[in-house]
Amino acid sequence: MSLFKARDWWSTVLGEKEEFDQGCLCLADVDNSGNGQDKIIVGSFMGYLRIFNPHPVKTGDEAQAEDLLLEVHLRDPILQVEVGKFVSGTEMLHLAVLHSRKLCVYAVSGTLGNVEHGNQYQITLMYEHNLQRTACNMTYGSFGGVKGRDLICIQSVDGMLMVFEQESFAFGRFLPGSLLPGPLAYSSRTDSFITVSSCRQVESYKYQVLAFATDADKRQETEHQKLGSGKRLTVDWTLNIGEQALDIRIVSFHQSASSVFVLGERNFFCLKDNGQIRFMKKLDCSPSSFLPYCSVSEGTVNTLIGNHKSMLHIYQDVALKWATQLPHIPVALRVGCLHDLKGVIVTLSDDGHLQCSYLGTDPSLFQAPIIESRELNYDELDVELKELQKVIKDFKSQGIWPMTEKEDDLEVSAIVSPNFDSVSQATDVEVGSDLVPSITVKVTLKNRVVLQKAKLSVYVQPPLVLTCDQFIFEFIEPEMTSTVAFSVYLKRNYTPSELEGNAVVSYSKSTDRNPDGIPRVIQCKFRLPLTLICLPDQPSKSAVHKLTIDTNKSPVSLLSLFPGKSWLRESFSALGLACGSTHSGLVSGFANQSDDDQVNVMGFRFIGGSQVTLLASKTSQRYRIQSEQFEDLWLITNELILRLKEYFGKQGIKDFSCSFSGCMPLQEYFELIDHHFELRINGEKLEELLSERAVQFRAIQRRLLTRFKDKTPAPLQHLDTLLDGTYKQVFPQGAATCTSFQMLQESDSLKQGIRT
Repeated sequence: MSLFKARDWWSTVLGEKEEFDQGCLCLADVDNSGNGQDKIIVGSFMGYLRIFNPHPVKTGDEAQAEDLLLEVHLRDPILQVEVGKFVSGTEMLHLAVLHSRKLCVYAVSGTLGNVEHGNQYQITLMYEHNLQRTACNMTYGSFGGVKGRDLICIQSVDGMLMVFEQESFAFGRFLPGSLLPGPLAYSSRTDSFITVSSCRQVESYKYQVLAFATDADKRQETEHQKLGSGKRLTVDWTLNIGEQALDIRIVSFHQSASSVFVLGERNFFCLKDNGQIRFMKKLDCSPSSFLPYCSVSEGTVNTLIGNHKSMLHIYQDVALKWATQLPHIPVALRVGCLHDLKGVIVTLSDDGHLQCSYLGTDPSLFQAPIIESRELNYDELDVELKELQKVIKDFKSQGIWPMTEKEDDLEVSAIVSPNFDSVSQATDVEVGSDLVPSITVKVTLKNRVVLQKAKLSVYVQPPLVLTCDQFIFEFIEPEMTSTVAFSVYLKRNYTPSELEGNAVVSYSKSTDRNPDGIPRVIQCKFRLPLTLICLPDQPSKSAVHKLTIDTNKSPVSLLSLFPGKSWLRESFSALGLACGSTHSGLVSGFANQSDDDQVNVMGFRFIGGSQVTLLASKTSQRYRIQSEQFEDLWLITNELILRLKEYFGKQGIKDFSCSFSGCMPLQEYFELIDHHFELRINGEKLEELLSERAVQFRAIQRRLLTRFKDKTPAPLQHLDTLLDGTYKQVFPQGAATCTSFQMLQESDSLKQGIRT
């Protein structure tokens, strides 16, 4: 605990279960009283706007009813509140409220009261702007050097800056290369906007450059911009800080030059106007908010920094001058003049704890009392324990004891058929010459209460597909049971990342408070058999990629993990064959020894052609999986581990574990990434080429159509030949593009390599 605590001058808790952020707090003389006293303006994500004027009778008092000047519900979430000269024709202060899709400017006024209830305050909407894009944050200032009024700049979530000259919209510009919005600030000294891009670098844009750049509505890719469409938007200066920024502040005092303060995730930076670093400070704790303010020492700036340990640090440049403990984590910090008390620190937490405090020390006068030592009488303690147990037992027998949670409103269970479908449901498969089996999964739903429009969605990992993946149920009576069946099969020529499926049911339950229903979700998982995608095959003695799994138990016969008869019966039935002497070669390929011996090698072949060999050591506690394809190792490895855990679990062994002691196969991993990247590049090139051919084809069609509609016959000038040639180019190009994207989808087996 810190010896130095923030002295609580006034505090309150805002609403119930409301949320706040750094833009939700503002201090200003919003009602233009002219007495130099600030009011506290707070907006919440629930849409509540509150204005406070604290008047505590004594230090530490909680908020009184008369401290709240105004509370109004604006319905839309409030992202940020600011006070400035936002209305034309007057230099009075007005309140700007930023919603996600709207900017509203209000006038706050008060009426003197004639009774004990005091003055009355109200807000009047001066004007509003409906935004075409979702807003993130805003800043304001005298853009372009205008006098006596403030302009507003709003940043959208897709990186567009929208400038409003009070009641009218001026222009909108997209920041180049914008991916995610960052904090935004305006520097009046350089007339520029400063933000931090998703590239983790501070960027400065001149207002004049933004004003004369290409309009956002006519925005094209930078490399395709035309010279006549406006000047190109260029950055004034950049600085790479190597981390994401939480906030930006611009400070300019008489005794110091203008500075740009940037709060990062681990450091805070002080920059000059041209982007050069004045100083930086590495923080010990993760910060939550900060506020630079005037320092009494010439040429220095004080900075308040709050962190996630509920501490408030005061720095003079990079030197720590004071540390104080707060009762909450501050997400917004302000300093103002309240009730003739200058320098009051106002903090706001994300759950609505608003506090006004000042710095100081409180000596602790508490002294721990002396504890009287006495010997314990264990006989009396036993008697007391028995009496308490009897009381608990009596409560249970009387039914007063709290009941356990009621059973679910809906029960979902899934059963995978032990045998393949007699007639395979696989259609439009792309796995070569192999016959593709399908297996039936039955999902049963049983309701306890009346439910309407219960929706069942079933998911499996591609390239596994379902004959039907969505079902709708109407449970108009309690205790109804509904069962649906669908088939699963392999559609494409690569292995799935896992064999687990998921059945998710979403429904709404009506209550007295919410007759429309409370949305709920229940799910049930099922596991598909390995034989659905894999067949026995001849083991391979050598392979390019190998993986060794260490265990802490003696090796198990592979026939105990993969029972030969049931495995072969399912596999052969999938192939449409009979398990007999005709296929003894395939049987010997699956297990080289008889069922009575210790089988230590097995061969697998995925439907589509790739092979995997599994070997169990006779002397050590190791298993080896090897294959020519790196990504094919994962599925057999995962199946082996699951079956080993199931095998030892049935024997009551709970300390079984698997480990991998070899080097990470990073080279194979990087090769898969490179291959995936090449496929993406090739796919984009083919798609771009196909788009060009299609544009050319449509242009020739339009010209031919114009010639045919013309009343005066004119020669075609070989347009029909050009149309035929373009048509012959479009179709092969489209087929090549489809093939490229299919290969890209198959390369998603990279996920299997990552999990391996």
